[in-house]
Amino acid sequence: MSAPEGARPPAPRRDRLRQAADPRNWSLALRVVLVTTLLSTLALLAVGAYLSTVIADGLYEQRRDRVLEETVEVRDELGESLAQLSGATSTQQQDAVSAFVQSTGGQGGGDRREVALVPVETTGTVFPVASSDRTLFDEVDDEFAAAVAAQPDAVSWRSIGREDETGRTAPALLVGTRVVVPGAGSYDLYLIYSLQEEQETLAFVQRVILGGGLVLLSLILGIAIVIARMVTTPLKRAARAAERMAAGDLTSRVEVAGADELARVGVSFNDMARSLEQKVDDLTELSRVQQRFVSDVSHELRTPLTTIRMASSVLDSRREELPGELQRTTELLAAQVQRFEVLLADLLEISRFDAGAAELEALREDMNALVTRAVEDVRPLAGARGCLLDVRLGEGSTTAVVDARRVDRILRNLLTNAIEHGAGAPVLVQTAGDEDAVAVVVQDFGHGISPEDARRVFDRFWRADPSRARTLGGTGLGLSISVSDANLHGGWLQAWGQEGEGAVFRLTLPRRPGTELVRSPLRLERPFDRALADAAVSPTPTGEIRIGPDLLPDLDSPDLDHPVTEDPAGGATGEEPSAEESPAEESEIEDAPAAENEGGAR
Repeated sequence: MSAPEGARPPAPRRDRLRQAADPRNWSLALRVVLVTTLLSTLALLAVGAYLSTVIADGLYEQRRDRVLEETVEVRDELGESLAQLSGATSTQQQDAVSAFVQSTGGQGGGDRREVALVPVETTGTVFPVASSDRTLFDEVDDEFAAAVAAQPDAVSWRSIGREDETGRTAPALLVGTRVVVPGAGSYDLYLIYSLQEEQETLAFVQRVILGGGLVLLSLILGIAIVIARMVTTPLKRAARAAERMAAGDLTSRVEVAGADELARVGVSFNDMARSLEQKVDDLTELSRVQQRFVSDVSHELRTPLTTIRMASSVLDSRREELPGELQRTTELLAAQVQRFEVLLADLLEISRFDAGAAELEALREDMNALVTRAVEDVRPLAGARGCLLDVRLGEGSTTAVVDARRVDRILRNLLTNAIEHGAGAPVLVQTAGDEDAVAVVVQDFGHGISPEDARRVFDRFWRADPSRARTLGGTGLGLSISVSDANLHGGWLQAWGQEGEGAVFRLTLPRRPGTELVRSPLRLERPFDRALADAAVSPTPTGEIRIGPDLLPDLDSPDLDHPVTEDPAGGATGEEPSAEESPAEESEIEDAPAAENEGGAR
């Protein structure tokens, strides 16, 4: 089914996009090139902007100074012309002024100037006249005319923009001054000088600067790539050598060339690799000696242990003939000999794991069947402790390719541990499976452990409460061996709990060897309230197996195949609840924790 429109992308995809967008995840060479290119671009833009501004100001000031000089020359020529017309008729004066304005506006084609003459005080009859474009008068506003009148001997100017024939606005200079002619009156002379040529020159210079900047940026980019390769190539060689060492090749070394800082890094890496190889060899030899010592001691202790066990069996068989104080001594001797034998077996198993000699004998097994068999094995112990075993077998397929002997050992350790520390409270056992994994949860409601202690519960010989008496004679290695068995399958064995409320152990195994687990079909963190725990899982058609002192089945009874269950009224019945009476099971999927618990005993 396709995702609805507008739906957010899945979390893993968002994480990948976020990681790809994080510059810290980019390669060193890419970051060097990008940073160099970015900084070079900023530097070139700053230099280009500075040069463009300086050139533009220079062109403008140069043109402005020339314009002011030309304006003064035009004003002097106009004054001389008007002085010669002092005795002429008004028509002659108007014709002479118009001819002067037209000729002045048309002079110096490169100057591209327009001229306008406006009489202010005149004794003759001279009308306002412009050289070619009468819109020139529109550029002269009252403010500029007042500035010209305020300084009649000076030349006033300002920058303006005028539309050219194509409709684009072109820069220009508006210049104004006053011409006073005795006997002929006063006139305001206005000139507009186009700056189009200077604008084109500036545009050409800017294009040259931009082109040169692009060429220079390309050269800088190439230089950055070469420098980045010079720096990262030795680092890549060192990284590949480190990866080979991490994969187990301790003879991997880095090729060193030259005597620079990178070469010193390579030399230091090779020295470190040689030292590490030597220390690993020493530790490997020491570990081998220790493993052989443990194995030899365990084997050598079996002979005297067998003799002691036989002697203990003889004393135990005739215990009633001994005095009262010796009877208790004989009982303690038999219990400790049995515990010693279990400890030796566990030490041998631990030595196999340490030596890497443990192997799986995996076959396709049904996890529900393995759980049921483990529950049957601990029935007498649960009955003796008054503990109810509440078994909820998951619906659907729970088959997986596993080593049945090792899984059975894990389950028996978890069940025995829950009964030992459950303080007589019920023990909940639940199974479930999904497409990739099968899981078993064993939850007790007894003394419990803290979340901090749950991280150490698999350490060898570790105990959450050293003052608490161990009544089942455990060696402190059971959970350590169990987590090693789970890891051998490529699975997880994890613990969680709350002090004074209970503990939860979850075993998750892949259905197929080699499958990498990313989630478990069952939750690890779950409520310890009995009602909430019952609501979290649903009874299945297989029923509940409840065991207590008054509910122990008769092992000789032919009805043993029918599990004993409690009816709602509190009585016991041998009937199984029907599928219609069982609500649908809801199993929540929980992502795998960031780290797996490894190690020993609770």
